[in-house]
Amino acid sequence: QAQLVESGGGLVQTGESLRLSCIDSMNILTITSMGWYHQAPGKQRELVANLTSTNSAHYADSVKGRFTVSRGDAKNTVYLQMNSLKPEDSGIYFCNFQMRSAWGYEYNYWGQGTRVTVST
Repeated sequence: QAQLVESGGGLVQTGESLRLSCIDSMNILTITSMGWYHQAPGKQRELVANLTSTNSAHYADSVKGRFTVSRGDAKNTVYLQMNSLKPEDSGIYFCNFQMRSAWGYEYNYWGQGTRVTVST
């Protein structure tokens, strides 16, 4: 009932910026929260930013002041603006939507992941 498609990863140098995008291409379910997770090589996936349906944003301490999560005008899209990137930001970024159907069923969907590499 949903399909999350990510884009925007790539290779950048330390201090540069990237903007990740994630869209629910089916746009059927109601999105109750949107999040971005980071998985560094050999480590567990960790939440870096979350945006609630009331546009309340929360960030991991490691990215506060550098990353910004926002929702697109179409409401089924979320962005992650990443500034002042550091090598430790490298890894795969996954978007996550928590969603609800018209009948009240809850769903949790993940994007396919997009790789970010920050070189020194």
